Amino acid sequence: MPLRILIVPDKFKGTLTAGAAAKAIARGWRRARPQDDLDLLPMSDGGDGFGEVMSALIGAVPQTVKTCDAAHRPCRARWWWEPRTRTAIIESAEVIGLAMLPAGKFHPFHLDTCGLGTVLRAVVEKGAQRCLLGLGGSATNDAGFGLARALGWQFLKRNGKLIESWIELNELDRVLPGPDCPLSEIVVAVDVQNPLLGPRGATRVYGPQKGLKPDDFRLAERSLAALAAMSKRRKNASNLARLPGAGAAGGLGFGILAFLGGRLERGFNLFAREARLEEKLRGKDLVLTGEGAIDESTFMGKGAGQIAMLCRKRRIPCIGLAGQLTQNASPTPSRLFNRLFALTQLTTVSHARRYPAKWLERLATRLAETWPHEVLSDEPFKPRHPKLAAHK
Repeated sequence: MPLRILIVPDKFKGTLTAGAAAKAIARGWRRARPQDDLDLLPMSDGGDGFGEVMSALIGAVPQTVKTCDAAHRPCRARWWWEPRTRTAIIESAEVIGLAMLPAGKFHPFHLDTCGLGTVLRAVVEKGAQRCLLGLGGSATNDAGFGLARALGWQFLKRNGKLIESWIELNELDRVLPGPDCPLSEIVVAVDVQNPLLGPRGATRVYGPQKGLKPDDFRLAERSLAALAAMSKRRKNASNLARLPGAGAAGGLGFGILAFLGGRLERGFNLFAREARLEEKLRGKDLVLTGEGAIDESTFMGKGAGQIAMLCRKRRIPCIGLAGQLTQNASPTPSRLFNRLFALTQLTTVSHARRYPAKWLERLATRLAETWPHEVLSDEPFKPRHPKLAAHK
């Protein structure tokens, strides 16, 4: 009998967008089972690709604005606009993304979020009342210092001189606030739950990915701690730095709370609400989800893991597809997924990265051909076709 299948992957980071991954899975599955009813729903939990996914859900159209990247190099950035509800969508990775910078050329001490402030001003000038802001993929670690300065905030040393670099915030004496934000609602989609400071904070956990060295941690922490302390005094002892997600995007989560009065929300929850995910799952016989790497972090709040959790509650079989599985994510059934499969079970890591859509399509075909016996069994996965096995 025909199956009703929901295909709801996240991005395969660095290789496929969520939309491209969904289409590749669908093409492969249809090749073996054209009679099945496939519902494609690309997903984002707040990271790279947030803008395209969320704009498709609410019918927003792309806009462009002149701004600068994290290194203050001129660039044009996309954002999305839905005029009926006066909703704007911003993806920080489109403005201050790490992928926009040459690898190793800029140190995080010399990067900030100023360019994002320019985009926010454009959003306000358009007449937006509501803003959905995805924080993943940033190059910065300034806790929104550059963003605040772009919006008119001034940070002063004891001698009255302006602080122009976030690593001078350890000398912060007082703050002159900018104008009130005219947006009535800023919903900040975060894909991590880290606080701003400490061993689980932005600097120590994510700073190394952006170029911070252990010798840099002390100055970075002192600077952000000074900003957090000043915010605490201004907010009548409200410790925003400790909130889950305050450390997202190098502390940008904290910055939007402190300077704009935004509201943090798990990116997956925002996606699920806007996509009406509960309705999409109703009546489905199978769910196919996935991301670039399925590992322990998948089970700690990331989108693919959340999809599997919802399926487990509703007793819907859920298959996880990945570029590769780590040692902590065995291809045998886990506590959430019925089965896990990887492109590297068909080909090499280099081939999977170079031709991800082709191999994801072939993997989906292979699973459709063996449904339900091998797909839902505990047997090791073995490519059936010699052409596939030859690329192992």
